[in-house]
Amino acid sequence: MLAKSFEKAFDDEDWIFEIKWDGYRAVADLSKEKPLFYSRNGISFLSKFDKVSQDFENQKHKMILDGEIVAYDENGKPNFQLLQQIGDNPNLALTYQVFDILWLNGHSTEEIPLIQRKELLKEALIETDVIKYCDHIPEKGIDFFNQMKKMQLEGMIAKKAGSLYIENSRSSDWLKIKFTNTEEVIICGFTEPRGSRKGFGALILGKYIDGKLVYSGHTGTGFNQESLNIMHERLKKLIIKTSPFEKIPKTNMPVTWTKPELVCEIKFSEITEDGIFRHPVFVAIREDKNPEDINEKPKEMKAKTPSKKTAASEKEKEISLNKHKVKLTNQDKIYFPKDDITKGDVIEYYQSVAEYILPHLKNRPLSLNRFPNGIEEQSFYQKDASDNIPDWIKTTQVYSESNDKYIDYIYCNDKATLAYLNNLGCIDLNPWNSSLPDLEHPDFLVLDLDPSKKNTYDDVIETALQVNEVLNSVKVKGYCKTSGSTGIHVYIPMGGKYDFDQVKDFAHILMKQVNEKLPKITTLERSLQKRDDKKIYLDYLQNRTGQTLASAYSLRPKEGASVSMPLEWEELKPGLKPTDFNIHNALERIKAKGDLFKPVLGKGIDMMKALELLEE
Repeated sequence: MLAKSFEKAFDDEDWIFEIKWDGYRAVADLSKEKPLFYSRNGISFLSKFDKVSQDFENQKHKMILDGEIVAYDENGKPNFQLLQQIGDNPNLALTYQVFDILWLNGHSTEEIPLIQRKELLKEALIETDVIKYCDHIPEKGIDFFNQMKKMQLEGMIAKKAGSLYIENSRSSDWLKIKFTNTEEVIICGFTEPRGSRKGFGALILGKYIDGKLVYSGHTGTGFNQESLNIMHERLKKLIIKTSPFEKIPKTNMPVTWTKPELVCEIKFSEITEDGIFRHPVFVAIREDKNPEDINEKPKEMKAKTPSKKTAASEKEKEISLNKHKVKLTNQDKIYFPKDDITKGDVIEYYQSVAEYILPHLKNRPLSLNRFPNGIEEQSFYQKDASDNIPDWIKTTQVYSESNDKYIDYIYCNDKATLAYLNNLGCIDLNPWNSSLPDLEHPDFLVLDLDPSKKNTYDDVIETALQVNEVLNSVKVKGYCKTSGSTGIHVYIPMGGKYDFDQVKDFAHILMKQVNEKLPKITTLERSLQKRDDKKIYLDYLQNRTGQTLASAYSLRPKEGASVSMPLEWEELKPGLKPTDFNIHNALERIKAKGDLFKPVLGKGIDMMKALELLEE
């Protein structure tokens, strides 16, 4: 995806702003066993920038990244010319600034809005000394632009926060705003040198306009003697007899024409009405650009000012909850297409059941499962809170060993946060089993009955009833709920008295008992490849740090808009279906029954007593 030129900085809450790096645009394809790393025109960068490509080994996810290779001078300032001298200077300070993600673990992310792609990228990318996440600031483009100017950088890129990634498109959703006018042009020939100058006098420059190569000026400045000689040697290999232009330009000195294959970058003061660059200065050869790409019309230098509000944002409203203002967008966006349920309906449901669901979310880190375009479109998981969340949203830092970094988890203690999360596309809410301040000791144990496609829901009910028999035999009271999907969850209060390993081992012992009673329809085999595809998986591994399941009273992103609903054991009868409890009838049922899951958060069981009874 490419950016259009734009003439001035602006402020807009629907846009984000990044540094315009003065480097080589590069795609890193880490989706296969061997990485690919290449320029916009397909030139491999793997060996040329092996300092970057070596660090791909540190990435844990299969993904395709978009970014820019940047070289820095001794003052730490990006310097494009240094990139071209990489062969002479292997110790050059380099980074790969990654600003977008196009594919992650088997799924294209191009249809996800930019701001969500960046959150996903921040979560998935493992930063190294060389590979860096390219951050942004929201809304305040003018201040950011002035800061870039102070730092003597090239400029900034403005991107519409909700824009999708459209390949090979120069879109007005991405704009480049520079302090100096720079442009890529095609070298089409050179003039004879004057006086004592050796090599050539000036480069003849061209661009494609409406498919035709058109003369756009000439430049002889920007060279020292060494770069002049190198350029001349290179051009000699491209000499042709006739002009590549249909209309031959007038020049003061005789011209040697060349194949229009080399692209260079120039600086200039302005473009005249007839498309000629004024005061052009040679900056560098652009190995990463194709001549065919150099076809942007000069008139596009003046792009239209982005409209403050798009049609999509007209369905916005701001509500006040818990003394906080929550901005709700696209309320009429369809989240459940077959059920005609909108984002607004989802927000309304959660507000209506807030007093029942919030106790089960309170102080618990959340893994956000986001469906920004509804249940039939691409979804993604997010753990790390983004930098642009409102300051009243509560977060807690948890160290992640797998990522070797601290992750800012959001937790939801009030109606305002609930509405904010729903507005992000969180249809279901997935809390940890433990809560602040003690995340090492779970408040409850979870037994997750996970059927195969070949099991009926009646099979799952039979298994749940068997779980209850095992629990009764050791005088433990369990509490069951539909998963809202195909399974059933059984919870046992632990009261934060045991650590995760102890709870997981106890869950394993209980599931072994169930498996012994129902060997024909249940399995403890974790591996999908080895597991019998006609059996229910007795998942006790949900009892590990950071594992999450949909909360009680959570909607599920399934056709029918089912709700994960607590049940009385007597209600578990053949014929029950997960869709019996849904967005339309859940509140009425909860009001009638009260919170059946309240004891799950209460006094925990005595695990040692239960184990003694098991051994009898």
